[in-house]
Amino acid sequence: MSFKENLLKKIRIDKLVGHIISTIGPIESDKKVDKQAMRSLVEMAPYEMQKERDLELYIKQTGPEEKKRILVLDNDLSIYHTNMEDVALRKSPTVKEMVNIKNIIKILHDSDVVKSKKEESVRIIQKECIEQLNLNYTESDIDQIKYDGKSALDWDDKEGVMESMELFADLLDLAPPPKVFRLDNFKMFGRISEDEKGEIFYGPIILYSLIKNELKLIEKKIGSYDKAGIEMLHQIAQGNEKASKEKFQVFEYLNTAVFLLKKD
Repeated sequence: MSFKENLLKKIRIDKLVGHIISTIGPIESDKKVDKQAMRSLVEMAPYEMQKERDLELYIKQTGPEEKKRILVLDNDLSIYHTNMEDVALRKSPTVKEMVNIKNIIKILHDSDVVKSKKEESVRIIQKECIEQLNLNYTESDIDQIKYDGKSALDWDDKEGVMESMELFADLLDLAPPPKVFRLDNFKMFGRISEDEKGEIFYGPIILYSLIKNELKLIEKKIGSYDKAGIEMLHQIAQGNEKASKEKFQVFEYLNTAVFLLKKD
């Protein structure tokens, strides 16, 4: 796959992970993990699915044959480092197995073989998915994203513009806006920071009008307590004030920013 295809896949993986984590609740809650989403994620990692008793298991060979990394697809999302028989005993014991005191101890206390649970397990699988992708890039790879974005903007291809924005946002560690900065009918990315007093800052900000097909950039950071700055953001979005950069200039700025970041 090309660099762009690999980066798009990484973005999809990250979004899927964010969704899965949002479905994980505390132990005492009735919240259920989105198993189908987790299944989609782990199928992109180097694991093989196997059914054992009533369990859906995903196995990765990590060392000697008797030791495997095994994810149990249930609400705990536990990752074990042991063998299949041991996991089956601990997670789905038979009546005969439960009359053995040694087995009961294993069932009640699994910290010796459980390496992670819940969000930590999801993050492990996320890392393993991304490690399979070649995310090294050349100048021509980044130029292509810039040209694709410019072409999409020229042709009023909103999906294409947003795709290029997302690619640059991932490369530059930009994020969607905190609530105080959000604008209706705009796709936005920017850098988020926070000072010692707890004020959130957002910027530089890329904003794209989904209605007018207008792409703009505000280079300065705006604080969450800065009423004048937030009003300026609204005025620029509405076209009443000039942005730092507009239209194709925004993609040129992002293209340059990627290489400045790489040099650092």
